[in-house]
Amino acid sequence: MDFRRLPNLAALRAFEAASRHENFSRAADEIHLTHGAISHQVRALEEELGVELFVRNGKRIRITPDGERFASAIRRSLQELADAADVLRDRNKQKRLGITSLPSFAARWLSPRLGRFIEHHPDLEVSLQSSSSLVDFTREQVDIAIRFGLGHYPGLVSELLMGDEYYPVISPTYQADKVPQTPAELVGAHLLRCDEEPWLPWFRAAGLEADEPSGGLIFQDSSMLARAAVDGQGIALGRHAIVESDIQSGLLRRLFDISIPCPVSYYLVYPASSMDKPQVRAFREWLLAEVRSAGT
Repeated sequence: MDFRRLPNLAALRAFEAASRHENFSRAADEIHLTHGAISHQVRALEEELGVELFVRNGKRIRITPDGERFASAIRRSLQELADAADVLRDRNKQKRLGITSLPSFAARWLSPRLGRFIEHHPDLEVSLQSSSSLVDFTREQVDIAIRFGLGHYPGLVSELLMGDEYYPVISPTYQADKVPQTPAELVGAHLLRCDEEPWLPWFRAAGLEADEPSGGLIFQDSSMLARAAVDGQGIALGRHAIVESDIQSGLLRRLFDISIPCPVSYYLVYPASSMDKPQVRAFREWLLAEVRSAGT
């Protein structure tokens, strides 16, 4: 095939837009060019082909029969290109899964388990984004989200994934003479705090009348709080899903058998259309099975 015989592709696009509108200005607006650029490209195309494509009457133009036939052929060709591109995009989408999660949950709970899902889907490209903000599913390359809240996400499917609980945790390297032996001894201890996760409900569950701790550093992320506890900076009120791996590895140990339920839960959130994708259905089923096996 001799592609050198093809007219300039930019000129073909300009002509096709002008043929539909029969107006250079509206064609220019559609493909983000100037009126003059459209006029110049169409004139150059006419000279190259040796055919008049438009009849010009001042600022008004009217497509000629030759122009109409040529425009129809261009339209068919452009549609075939668009259809072929859609096939490739759809094929690529079938090999990609976009997930977003809270940074703490992604780092401490999901990421260590995600390898097991990838083992069963080696051809799938999995993108795990960590963000505390709600995602715009229509604009971002995300198929499904894990959120920590009350489950109210208008316009989206929201499935309860699991609840959680809080309890005090401490590093085994923490000073032995300062490790509380009873809940009451926590009152004078160095307590680490996370924003919007107060100690007060746990104090009340333990029968303590102590006030909420004040002063010192407040962490914005519960995984950072857990890291500080691992480093021996103090005693943290840990969220089970976040500190569980550190407890299992011996980096943290739990204090006392008293725990309190979280007032909010983890939810699987997605547009209903996401379930049309087999990779999203597979991830949902895998994740629910992981939650069941974890006994959370």
